Amino acid sequence: MGKILLLSGIILIFASCTKTEEEAIPWESKEHPVMLFSDTTVLDLYEGNRLAWKVKTAYLERWGGSDSIFVKPIFADIYDSVGEKAAFLRADSGNLNMRMTFVRAYGRVYALSPKGAAVRADSLLWLKADDKIRTDGPVRVVGETGDVLQGFGFISDSKLENWSIRSKVTGIFQDAAKRIKEEDSKLVPPEETPNPAPPEESSSSTTP
Repeated sequence: MGKILLLSGIILIFASCTKTEEEAIPWESKEHPVMLFSDTTVLDLYEGNRLAWKVKTAYLERWGGSDSIFVKPIFADIYDSVGEKAAFLRADSGNLNMRMTFVRAYGRVYALSPKGAAVRADSLLWLKADDKIRTDGPVRVVGETGDVLQGFGFISDSKLENWSIRSKVTGIFQDAAKRIKEEDSKLVPPEETPNPAPPEESSSSTTP
């Protein structure tokens, strides 16, 4: 009988310790995104009735308390005010919001204009307020004629038509010698041709 009581006491003590340890562990709530898609997803982003961006991704998430959306990767078509495709953007990941006031692209960023200008960078930011694409980091631009320019800092309109690299610019120019010769020829004035001499006036004398 003594052995049974002793065993019961051990079980009671063990149960009490187990319960105390469980009560000592605080319960932690884990936050979850309010929107999560892990398959091919396409977003059409409008400004009024006009399609501004079409974004395609394989992973999308949005957290509560913010309208910011994270996508990975990002493939985006950018449209101008008349509905024509103005540029294409591709990157490893991106961040944008539902109000379409900004788009950030990160990692192996590649942007292409319909006319053929191509931009490669580590990151790019588009702001709706001034409709500019910019970065402070390294950038490489291949122009429509095949010229290659690279440096640090980049700013452009959203169509990639008017752009500039801010510092440490180096470049490779296609057919440079030929193009310089053509430009120089435009600066040389045409050869002056001498005006023909006016005819000599005939003089006559009269004897009174």
